[in-house]
Amino acid sequence: MRQSTQLLGAVSAVALIAVSSTPALAVGTTAGESITNSVSVSYQVGNDPNTEQSVTDTDTFIVDRVIDVNVNLTSVSPVTVAPGEVQAVLAFDVTNLSNDTVDLDLSTVLTAGTGANIENITIYRDLNGDGVLDQAEIDAGAITFLDEVLADDGTGAQTLEVIVVADITTDAVNGDIFDIVLIADAHEAGTVGTLGAEIDATVGANTDGIDTVLADGSGTAEEVANAGDHSDLGQFEVAGALVSVVKSSRIISDPVNGVSPDAKAIPGAVIEYCIAVTNAAGAADATAVSVSDDLPADVTFTAGSGIFVDGTATVDTSGAIPVATCSGGTDGEGTTATFTAGGGTGGLDLIAGDLSDIPASTTRSLYFQVTIN
Repeated sequence: MRQSTQLLGAVSAVALIAVSSTPALAVGTTAGESITNSVSVSYQVGNDPNTEQSVTDTDTFIVDRVIDVNVNLTSVSPVTVAPGEVQAVLAFDVTNLSNDTVDLDLSTVLTAGTGANIENITIYRDLNGDGVLDQAEIDAGAITFLDEVLADDGTGAQTLEVIVVADITTDAVNGDIFDIVLIADAHEAGTVGTLGAEIDATVGANTDGIDTVLADGSGTAEEVANAGDHSDLGQFEVAGALVSVVKSSRIISDPVNGVSPDAKAIPGAVIEYCIAVTNAAGAADATAVSVSDDLPADVTFTAGSGIFVDGTATVDTSGAIPVATCSGGTDGEGTTATFTAGGGTGGLDLIAGDLSDIPASTTRSLYFQVTIN
């Protein structure tokens, strides 16, 4: 501080007081900047303009450092995953709201879910901000901190996108929940490529230097307010396909009784096999559904009779053994369904067919006819 004063006996009149200061942003003024304020007082003695004089004074102080970090989940949570899924993604924004450049140390904590059923939790920069793990981000490599994140410019625009990636094991089951917290902790910047020391608050009264105030809030229970770090939680929810299959047979006709309620399973009788594939309520879609059926050696499939796919089916579970009845569907023989003589296990004849994706609470069927040898 510099002070200059002039006195001329008794002061009879103060003519003007003028104050000026260096412009400063209300939010985001950079730590270490000097703010100078000058005052000027002019006066006369005895109302004599020839005695006009002035006195001035100047005050300068240094802007201290405010450290404020924000982590925000941008994925729609929960993110639905399937058992065995690799590189499932949670997307986050990490923002430096401080008035100084910082490094941001990144870490994750699994706060809910069986740790053995989720693996390889890794953090990447989301280089194009699309919330998806791309090859360019894999090539750039996993990260453990954000380097030299610029100070807030007053708009909160210093935001970097990151993604947390994990593999779900095949032991995970429908309904499993995995909560992952991403934490960003402010560290000293200054050396590119190296994580600086953790930033602490200045204790005690204000000093003449650059003091540090930790102004962050608390996002989750994994960190507390005013500690230089912040976090948010993302969630994976396992929605596996819960597929069951029921295979039943019914007599269509026999060579003696023909098509009648009295038809019996005798040689020459026509039998219809019904295969009903059901995906349970609340499950994820079952995709790439493929049916493979080795025919018993004592029956023969009649080529050209049809292999019907994507039919409907009812399953009667009232008895000791569930019984399926098929209807509808499309004849896919030769396209989406095939008969291969000797193509099955141990040289048995093989019926194979593909069904459309099966949503939750849905049954699709494949059915065909054979003749007893």
